[in-house]
Amino acid sequence: MRTAVVILNWNTEGFLKEFLPPLIHSVAKIQGAEVVVADNASTDGSMKVMAEMFPDVKTLRFDSNLGFTGGYNKAFQLLDEAEKPEYFVLINSDIEVTEDWLKPLVSWMDSHPECGACAPKLHSFQERDKFEYAGAAGGYIDRFGYPFCRGRVLKRLDTDHGQYDSPEDVMWATGACLMVRSSVYRELGGLDERFFAHMEEIDLCWRMQLCGWKVTVVPQSLVYHVGGGTLPAESPFKLQLNYRNNMLMLENNLAKTFALMFYRRGYTLEKAAAKGLKKAERRIRHRKMLDNASAAAYLLMLKISSLKAVRKAHKEYRTLSKKPDKNEIIEYLNRYGMHASVKGLYRKSIIILSALKGKRIFQSIKPEGFYNI
Repeated sequence: MRTAVVILNWNTEGFLKEFLPPLIHSVAKIQGAEVVVADNASTDGSMKVMAEMFPDVKTLRFDSNLGFTGGYNKAFQLLDEAEKPEYFVLINSDIEVTEDWLKPLVSWMDSHPECGACAPKLHSFQERDKFEYAGAAGGYIDRFGYPFCRGRVLKRLDTDHGQYDSPEDVMWATGACLMVRSSVYRELGGLDERFFAHMEEIDLCWRMQLCGWKVTVVPQSLVYHVGGGTLPAESPFKLQLNYRNNMLMLENNLAKTFALMFYRRGYTLEKAAAKGLKKAERRIRHRKMLDNASAAAYLLMLKISSLKAVRKAHKEYRTLSKKPDKNEIIEYLNRYGMHASVKGLYRKSIIILSALKGKRIFQSIKPEGFYNI
């Protein structure tokens, strides 16, 4: 097995019935590629569907729900030990693939050894010509840690007119359909299991860049995403995960990113590390203030479950926090300071810019608005 295309399933038997047949058909066209279904202790009829409809598909069954992060890490570990695939594709059960979606991704990774991960363009399953929320044509991060995409800013989705039809290095690519170089996944220790689910792919892509790897969207590949297949958009638990994991992601990566920026500007290792830590702490503090403002807004709107989600997210963040220290940052700079780069950190607030620009937001995001790191 050269390419393992892995669905992590949890109670989505309907999606397996609908989307697994075209996935199997498309993957069979690529030599050395195979579909694997890893099941996170589903309680619906998912495993019965696999046994009766897809008996030839390799299935990994876990005893408990390990979350998106733990489930994929476990699947990778088992496949790495038994099959040693070169490429590892994370694909959601609610993805509808196109006929030749996989070939451009494999070709890109084969011809670009500096690329740690790549992904297709992501369109909406319901509105076929529009980009989809979970990654669109590749993503960035604004000054306060809010993710946005080429083709998706906040809840505004752009129509695909071919404006993003050239391969592009981005800060992060969608975890709904992400091809990762197995050696890189192994090097980085996979997904951060503290996240459980949501934003873990953004964190992984950011860590890749910090270690000198590129993340690319290959638009010659296209898939369609239903979205909300496991957790609906209005779920308080989903809101809680997003607030908590955003803080964890910033803590994992922001200090190293700013330290790298200062080091490239000529600061010594110690000064770059100190300034990077200080700047990151200030940004994270500002993000906490914005979260508290959101909580206050939820209170005014009597959205009590959302208010509780924000509070619980911050409480869990304090429990899970692993703040980097100066020595860790210096060690990072010694190892990666000369060849790592981070593309896609936006200097401005995407929320303010979106409020000012409205429908013109997509044309308003210019290359000069990003940090040069």
